Amino acid sequence: MTAIKFGTDGWRAIIAQEFTTDNVARVTVATAKWLLERTKTPSVVIGHDCRFGGTLFVETATKVFCEMGVKVIMHKGFVTTPMISLAVVETKATAGVVITASHNPPSYNGYKLKDYFGGPAAPNEIAKVETMIPATATIPATSIADYEKQGLIEYVDMELMYENHVKKTFDLAAIMQKNVLAYDGMYGAGQRMLPRLLPNSLLMHCTPNPGFMGQAPEPLERNTLEFQKFIKENKGKVAAGLVTDGDADRIAMYDELGNFLDAHHILLLLIYYASQFKHMKGKVVVAFSASDKIKKMCNIYGIPYEVTKIGFKYIAEKMMTEDVLVGGEESGGIAVKGHIPERDGIWDGLLLLDLMTKTGKTLSQLVEDIYAVVGRFVFERNDLHLDETLKQQIIANCKAGKYSSFGKYKIERVEDIDGYKYHLPDECWVMIRPSGTEPLLRIYAEAPTKEMVLDILEETKKLLLG
Repeated sequence: MTAIKFGTDGWRAIIAQEFTTDNVARVTVATAKWLLERTKTPSVVIGHDCRFGGTLFVETATKVFCEMGVKVIMHKGFVTTPMISLAVVETKATAGVVITASHNPPSYNGYKLKDYFGGPAAPNEIAKVETMIPATATIPATSIADYEKQGLIEYVDMELMYENHVKKTFDLAAIMQKNVLAYDGMYGAGQRMLPRLLPNSLLMHCTPNPGFMGQAPEPLERNTLEFQKFIKENKGKVAAGLVTDGDADRIAMYDELGNFLDAHHILLLLIYYASQFKHMKGKVVVAFSASDKIKKMCNIYGIPYEVTKIGFKYIAEKMMTEDVLVGGEESGGIAVKGHIPERDGIWDGLLLLDLMTKTGKTLSQLVEDIYAVVGRFVFERNDLHLDETLKQQIIANCKAGKYSSFGKYKIERVEDIDGYKYHLPDECWVMIRPSGTEPLLRIYAEAPTKEMVLDILEETKKLLLG
């Protein structure tokens, strides 16, 4: 029996190794039991992104759900994770399931679990599902067509549902009149939705390719250099560049000059948009690896601020119990008040386009406005593929407090909410944490300049690897 554990964002595994139809069936049995404990007539919204086997794995899960008496609501074709989340709310379903591995390499697939409110199920609910996963599960022989005849499957147009939801908030005609967006879909599930909303956009990597051309569909600068070149070549024609990941719940941006904006800069812009431009109230909740500049902005603007463990499920839990203005992570998953309590790369991009449209400012000018408040900064992240023994030794050293400096950078204080964040002089920091979704050790760093942040990462790597 393969042990199945949910990480920071669902269960993920390599296709045809651990991620098989048999194991999907096992997880689905547990999910169905969880739903049936809540209500005698549960329903689940289910969908998949553009990865290998999406249709097959959805069919497997659908058969198990139907056989156990759970009504299934689905869309014909691939969908984004936010479209599933919205459909859960709109159809008043008991929960949602997305077959996706988000930003992981193309060899992976995954199983995300959404609760009735559209956001990720809370950690205690995930733990319940894990305890119910059986050693084996049978995939029903009944056909999808037969379940359809029994009224156990309902099809809805989730693209139209999402489009209508967007149009209630955004003046898309006004945005298109003033801005031409360039969009890198990274061969992911946003490739149909974004051009449907903004048909004047210039598109890249918006064709089906389940192998993502061999690259993980994660919206990092190093993964989007071709798109960066495209924006620079179209200088004067493109107002901004938007990048979304494999299931379109994560975001990165480029300004009109081709400068990369990571999630930290986007978080700051969205906090400014919501609090200072829209005059909305609420607290800011960010994951542990987010920039310290966010806390600085919140203090200046008088906004309550809280840090959670890494994993959007912790932020979503706060959004359901408190008045949260903006919640987000370093990885590009950001949610904003007024939408579902879920990360949504396309929605966040539209918010920034709306800000540009209404202020008449370029994205680079808005970033300068942010720097005027919190100061300039650069963030970088290294992902180290290490032997498991060495990785665990490094974490043990962090836990034992064995590091006092990284090269010339003296450690002033340490936080260990989720991983180890070492605060250094001059508003710099470096953080060490094992990934919750991949076999990696991540090193994060922030400093006032690119040269300095790269130096901090190099000095840290030298010390850790001996």
